[in-house]
Amino acid sequence: MNKFLIILFLFLTTILTSFAQNESAVLASIKGTVESITYTDVEPEIAQQRQIAEIKIQNSVLKGNIINVENLITGNPYYDIILKKGMDIILHVEDTDEGLNFSIESINRSNILIWLSLLFCGLLIYVGRKKGLYSFISIILTSILIFNFLSPMILFGINPIIATLTICLLSTALTIYLVGGFNKKSTSATLGCILSIILAGILALIVSKIAHLTGFNDEYTMFLYASQPQLNFVLISVSTIILATLGAVMDVAMSIASTINEIYTVDTSKTTKELYTCGMNVGKDIIGTMANTLILVYLGSSLPLLLLSTNIDLQKFFNLNQVVTEISSALIGSCAIVICVPLTAIITSNLIKTGTKEFNFNIEE
Repeated sequence: MNKFLIILFLFLTTILTSFAQNESAVLASIKGTVESITYTDVEPEIAQQRQIAEIKIQNSVLKGNIINVENLITGNPYYDIILKKGMDIILHVEDTDEGLNFSIESINRSNILIWLSLLFCGLLIYVGRKKGLYSFISIILTSILIFNFLSPMILFGINPIIATLTICLLSTALTIYLVGGFNKKSTSATLGCILSIILAGILALIVSKIAHLTGFNDEYTMFLYASQPQLNFVLISVSTIILATLGAVMDVAMSIASTINEIYTVDTSKTTKELYTCGMNVGKDIIGTMANTLILVYLGSSLPLLLLSTNIDLQKFFNLNQVVTEISSALIGSCAIVICVPLTAIITSNLIKTGTKEFNFNIEE
């Protein structure tokens, strides 16, 4: 079984990585290090400055070359990139009739992400052991599904909700079966999770229609609209809610299914109703904390928006498109968690009592 999972993992990785890559133009970029900086005033009366940075290129065929790049500082902290000596940066390269043109794209922040990812993976495998390793594999597979499968599907013109539900189904099945094994417990959790996500998607679609949500919630949506105006941004907004809800719902579904399975393992004389009751008792404890967690995630990501509410009339604030979208997302996700508890409890208690033979192929065996 372990060999089968490894082969399946490698197969899916290979297939999905090569699936339908986006053919739109990708802007070239290279890495560089700031060697020195000089300043010149552009418009002293409005405190604008220009940095002339001497940058040593760190990769590509131009590695080792030193170039001079201008960097305008306007005083707007959202757009300004203030360079310092020794700083690693990303340069945008454009091939023009007059030769290569370089501009400052951003600070190179990928190194900290690499170290943080290694820390997370190390803790996951050290604490979770074999289950942690399978969780790590499922994270890789889910990332591949989203980047190399979901994005091309939506850009190709497939309905975003259908594409997202397909990815949720694959991600849920891969994650739960990898971590929990091929058994009735995992099947129950998968079914409970998928049904809850579908109901959340239907609710999100209804809310978006009734509230006349536009789908344009931030500047990234506007950037996407500029390059892909044919996309349905309302459906993309609904898909975002579905995808953001998946993790919490999957956690709840697996917790309920595992609880009922363990109770039945200890006492096989329990009836379907008794198993359902046990699952619901545990689920009621889970609902409060998980729903609260999901709402806090949304509120935490929207903290600047909440601070802005102190300067805006509340009636106007709570009718803004972005505010309604964020609040709806949190509430719809919480509804999905609440729905998931009885659904998974019903499915698990019935499925685990059906038949005398368990299709139990645990990946740890």
